[in-house]
Amino acid sequence: MINYDTMLAGLKDLVDNPTPRVPVALCLDVSGSMAGTPIRELNAGAAQYLTEMQEDDLTRYSVETALVSFASDAACVTDFEMAERIQLPQMEAGGITCMGEGIELALDLLEKRKASYKATGVDYYQPILVLMSDGAPNGDPRILNSAMQRVQELCGQRRLTVIAVGIGPDADLDMLARFSPRRKPVHLHELQFREFFAWLSQSVANVSASLPGDEADLDLDALEALEAEPWPEDTL
Repeated sequence: MINYDTMLAGLKDLVDNPTPRVPVALCLDVSGSMAGTPIRELNAGAAQYLTEMQEDDLTRYSVETALVSFASDAACVTDFEMAERIQLPQMEAGGITCMGEGIELALDLLEKRKASYKATGVDYYQPILVLMSDGAPNGDPRILNSAMQRVQELCGQRRLTVIAVGIGPDADLDMLARFSPRRKPVHLHELQFREFFAWLSQSVANVSASLPGDEADLDLDALEALEAEPWPEDTL
């Protein structure tokens, strides 16, 4: 059901603050295999990212973040909003990996927010989709294929930047690569969430300092260096 009060408030924010926006959709795997340390670190990393978005003078008024979680189904944890207004609940792990459903929801939220930008005349930067998963998708294959096609079309049209992240030794990097046609997925161990979100915060800040319409300026060398860090012995 559409919450018209929330929708109108969001439009008013765009009118009151016409700063060009950087929409960032975090699409995060919270399936059962993320239980324990991984989900705790993921929660801490996401909270750290939001804190850094609030503390940076450029990103405080330009970056809008939405967070989608996926397990046995997909859920909108928070719709697009400035970091200082987001009350992030603690995500819990459980269920299977409905990746396609999560990506479809994240893309739907992005399309809705872009429509709001256009309706109010607010410029925006190329949207960023961050996809993080520690396993292989096992939801509806039709939805997965639909999500894959949408992502590939948007990336091919230079209308979306995807950062795909495989977590831990069982991440399906081949599948993640199909959602990231322009750059290979990064492979992290479960204890690197805070480092990754620190990198993401800096990358988003770089984007907000560029011109609207420019492709996201990602420090891929720094990301590759993070990937190259040794894995903990207990995950080998």
